Amino acid sequence: MSQSTPRLEVVAPASEVWSLLRASAEAAALEEPRLASQVNAVILAHHDLAGALSFQIARKLGDAELGAMTLREVCLEAYRADPAMVSAAEADLQAVAERDPAIRSLLQPFLYFKGFQALQAWRVSHWLWMQGRETLAFHFQSRISELFQLDIHPAAQMGSGVFLDHGTGIVIGETAVVGDEVSMLHGVTLGGTGAERGDRHPKIGRGVLLGAGANVLGNIVVGDYAKVASGSVVLKPVPAGCTVAGVPARLVNCPTEATPARTMDHTLADVVYDFVI
Repeated sequence: MSQSTPRLEVVAPASEVWSLLRASAEAAALEEPRLASQVNAVILAHHDLAGALSFQIARKLGDAELGAMTLREVCLEAYRADPAMVSAAEADLQAVAERDPAIRSLLQPFLYFKGFQALQAWRVSHWLWMQGRETLAFHFQSRISELFQLDIHPAAQMGSGVFLDHGTGIVIGETAVVGDEVSMLHGVTLGGTGAERGDRHPKIGRGVLLGAGANVLGNIVVGDYAKVASGSVVLKPVPAGCTVAGVPARLVNCPTEATPARTMDHTLADVVYDFVI
């Protein structure tokens, strides 16, 4: 029986992310020659992360209506205008490396993880939205939804160092705000409570962990470093540093651990509070 490949050290300073990604690509091309052409085209043929990201997004989202070459030009335009988008992508890659015990190198999320890929494509759609190019932003949203099975409105706000684990089924509404260093699993909804207009979606603080299938509904705040247990329905604000669970969600531990989004610890401590928040 073959043993599983040991996990490589993939966490690195932002300044080293591109070098580490290239090194992983070079090793993969030698290990699996049948994929060498793909790895070269997507990563090794480029001089920096912006070039590789633009190529990867374009080859994924390009279709008969908007070809890959045109999409790549849009992405490069966005990265030139706002280099912070590339820095955010570096932080997002670092987040995957730090929080996902399954990965072996940065090559995996870059080439194959739809949560990471969808997030980077969304960042371009958000830039387009902020430039007033709403139709093209909606085109990006539609293609992201079709390809990756998650739906993030281009007007939503997302921080950096965000980890969308698996990604499938995530829905984030128009006026939602997601802070830095947030981790969320599949099936998370940041939605409204009805057909109301205006500011109607949740505000998720820094370092929050949102478990699989969690639903946070309405214009409410989930405080920094809070934890929402899998399958919960949150309808009222969550204090910073607290854990909520259930339908409707109740406070079950407060304070909780210091950095739940980084540890990815979805277990629940013994109930400390047991009342509807």
